[in-house]
Amino acid sequence: MSKPELSVPFVDLHAQYLSIKNEIDDAIAAVIRSSSFIRGPYVERFEDQFAAAIGIRHCVSCANGTDSLYIAMRALGLKAGDEVIAPARSWISTTETISQAGGSVVFCDTDADTYTIDPKQIESKITARTVGIIPVHLYGQPADMDAIMAIADRHSLWVLEDCAQAHLAHYKGRTVGTIGNVASFSFYPGKNLGAMGDAGAIVTNDTVLAERMAMFARHGGLTKGEHHIEGINSRLDGLQAAILSVKLPHLADWTRRRQVIADEYRRLLSNVNDVVLPTVAEGRRHVYHLFVIQHPQRDGLARHLATRGVQSGVHYPVSLPFLQAYQHLTHTAEDFPNAYAHQARILSLPLYPEMSAAQIECVVKAITSFQTNG
Repeated sequence: MSKPELSVPFVDLHAQYLSIKNEIDDAIAAVIRSSSFIRGPYVERFEDQFAAAIGIRHCVSCANGTDSLYIAMRALGLKAGDEVIAPARSWISTTETISQAGGSVVFCDTDADTYTIDPKQIESKITARTVGIIPVHLYGQPADMDAIMAIADRHSLWVLEDCAQAHLAHYKGRTVGTIGNVASFSFYPGKNLGAMGDAGAIVTNDTVLAERMAMFARHGGLTKGEHHIEGINSRLDGLQAAILSVKLPHLADWTRRRQVIADEYRRLLSNVNDVVLPTVAEGRRHVYHLFVIQHPQRDGLARHLATRGVQSGVHYPVSLPFLQAYQHLTHTAEDFPNAYAHQARILSLPLYPEMSAAQIECVVKAITSFQTNG
């Protein structure tokens, strides 16, 4: 087979860098000149900027998105014997941190259309030991927060929003991360707002909780040499903070571009047999960290795309309850039918703000040719 005329990477972080190269280079140089490598003015500035961007009172930065979940649960007082309900589809950070913080994971199936936690299943998972719920705004679509918050209120549970893939997503006019008690964000390089290394943050309107999280992330104290509790070392470095401050003003435009590309995919793939397009529930603003389709011949389609120069991905090939890490819970496919079914059908298509019209067309033609020839 001849080499494809055009290749389409799954994501192109270098293209993003080139689009704002001078801003990024100047920011990095400024941090180096001032030697503000750990916390300091660049970190404090980004915390203020990010809190303002999503409309919340407090932003506590940390080393990565996984730490942000762990820090939040430690600050919420999670202890041995406590149970936390989490969706059966997510990256393992969502649930491994429950265990690391001392709690027990209780899985809940996901909605058949949105891939987010199914509120209709949550209440049956609640026991006397349940203390919280972690809804994940998966792939960039908000979970059904009204229903989740109503359940949490009825049972006096806290809600920790996992917003790792959903920067600037909205649920009925509210920015995700501002609805629950506390929220976790990741700034891993490939996220909608990504650093050039690991970075994360926790946000909340609760001043006491914010101080507790900041203290825990900084060896148990807010002032060097003062340690009120035993904490951990999870600090955002100045270089990453400065880079994020440069990128943040572009995030709204990048998000709109993601939505435009998603709309174009919908238009061009709407009549292609066997392709199930993402569903956006009413009142939700999807930010398309990932554009996830379903196809009954997913693996064959992925191989076909690769031969035509189109990279794709599977997020995630095994739903959480069926990973070896959770084998001890002895779950079966019947326990989580939607999460189980999705893992064999889902495929993430390339989607990033810098994609050209020609690249979008290339992806669509590759999919269509599989329908014709596959």
